[in-house]
Amino acid sequence: MATMDMNTMSMDTSMSMPTPTAMSTAMSGMSSATATSAAPAATSSMSMPGMGGMSMGGSCKISMLWNWNTVDACFISSSWHIRSAGMFAGSCIGVILLAMLLEFLRRSVKEYDHFLVRKNANAGSHVAVTNQSNDGNDSGRNSPKGGPNTTAASASCNPVASDGYRPKLYEQAIRALLHTAQFAVAYFLMLLAMYYNGYFIICIFIGAYIGSFVFQWEKIGGGSQTSAAREATVCCG
Repeated sequence: MATMDMNTMSMDTSMSMPTPTAMSTAMSGMSSATATSAAPAATSSMSMPGMGGMSMGGSCKISMLWNWNTVDACFISSSWHIRSAGMFAGSCIGVILLAMLLEFLRRSVKEYDHFLVRKNANAGSHVAVTNQSNDGNDSGRNSPKGGPNTTAASASCNPVASDGYRPKLYEQAIRALLHTAQFAVAYFLMLLAMYYNGYFIICIFIGAYIGSFVFQWEKIGGGSQTSAAREATVCCG
């Protein structure tokens, strides 16, 4: 019985010990898996030479330096992927129109403010004329022409001429909406400029020039500041 137990133990020990061939096979498999996983990492590191440019999936070019990329360039998101020269030309036209829209919104803000001032000035003048005619009737119409007191009364009855005009709630809501639209368009243009694409930056300049030529063509002088002096900033709205 002791002999049989010793034989059984020796057989179990020989079955549980791995052979040198199996160990070498396992180690070779692990080394090949490590090499395979390291290959994509090396490929991806080679596709990003420094911080000058990045290549995303689907040949999408994004550069952090000045560039003249056209086809395969991407802007804002991966869905804006330039796949042909015609698509790039259409994008350039869109950037020009976007810069012109910014100048249009700037003019719209000023014109709406002028509209509010004129509307309420006319309302104040109507009230002043009504009060003046009532005063003339009460005094027996002794003086056909208004004197200094009439002028002072007219100014006091006109809230725009004396203390300015505070817009109503819905009027201020419209003013805020126009300003927000101007702000959004300006920062969208800034995001496009941060791609450092030479063609897009030139298109922004062209759109700003055409928009200023068309929408800022207004009367200057006459005791009032020009539109350039009233602008808070020439960048980003």
